[in-house]
Amino acid sequence: MNLFDVYPLMDVTIARGKGCKVWDSEGQEYLDLYGGHAVISVGHCHPHYVEAMKKQLETLGFYSNSVQNPLQREFARRLGKACGYEDYQLFLINSGAEANENALKLASFYNGRTRILSLEKAFHGRTSLAVEATANPKIIAPVNANGHVTYLPLNDIEAWKTELEKDDVCACIIECIQGVGGIRMVEADFLQQLQALCKAHGTVLICDEIQCGYGRSGKFFAHQHLGVRPDLITVAKGICNGFPMSALLISPAFKPVYGQLGTTFGGNHLACAGAIAVLDIMESEHLVENAAEVGEYLMKAIRDARLPHVVEVRGRGLMIGIELDIPYKEPRQRLVSEQHCFTGCSGTNVLRLLPPLCLTKAEADSFVGKLKAVLS
Repeated sequence: MNLFDVYPLMDVTIARGKGCKVWDSEGQEYLDLYGGHAVISVGHCHPHYVEAMKKQLETLGFYSNSVQNPLQREFARRLGKACGYEDYQLFLINSGAEANENALKLASFYNGRTRILSLEKAFHGRTSLAVEATANPKIIAPVNANGHVTYLPLNDIEAWKTELEKDDVCACIIECIQGVGGIRMVEADFLQQLQALCKAHGTVLICDEIQCGYGRSGKFFAHQHLGVRPDLITVAKGICNGFPMSALLISPAFKPVYGQLGTTFGGNHLACAGAIAVLDIMESEHLVENAAEVGEYLMKAIRDARLPHVVEVRGRGLMIGIELDIPYKEPRQRLVSEQHCFTGCSGTNVLRLLPPLCLTKAEADSFVGKLKAVLS
């Protein structure tokens, strides 16, 4: 049997990792500013994480949600304290798309409406409702094109106000930093006005923190830079440092109904053990603060280098976009093949940096040198 070949693969096989470095099957070292697409939060193979996962797997890897799981309650307590949402409720699932899918379903159960407002260039996942809220017609199958979603411009509050005044909108779903959309930034004034409009019209405000959250922006959640408190918050990627896990944070206004949401694997014992270990490391090593400090340092270093082809450097924390005046394809490939450094990408001309939150200033300097070698 062959694989269903839907990924354009680089000609490299990664065999092991440590911190912000990975090594291929030939032993070549690479600097990782991609983090497996923002998934590696506390670094590859952190010893505390590895030990926690190993210990749990030796005890009990999985049992269903039909029994008590103290690890879920411990994780909920720890997460609430870490992010400042101790009064919210937690629903655990497996992937970012599932988190957004359940958020949109819960919003619709809450107010009985069916229409969604989403940003132009949004990306929210590939399951049915999540992909419908994603502004990319190439990945929306005909069965998903039901017309539930209206895409609106970034930071254009008048456009959003016009739609919300129709009083038929179930939810507004927002990435406070658009990842796939090119590291485009939501403005504080826009989001604050949008939250007020949502409250006035009975619409649920969802912040998709799957890529920009969990410390990556230099605060626990990216929306915390903008002075709002969403009704629903979705998280995934860095929550368990590579083990499949996601979560939906739910405001106290929502009341649980038995059987309304559900999952087979979500919140299993192994995932919860890994997620608790991630919080241990984030707290003990001050990784949210490190993301803020090193991210600012790295953006300044790239700007100060005044490299050819660099149009703009934007982002927050360790979620950074380098917009080029040429397609990203060749520079990104040369970074891998010549400079042994992984980056992400957006659109046609943006290099996207999503490194582990433990990136050091020395590693940031190393990247700037590699980028200079390629762009010069």
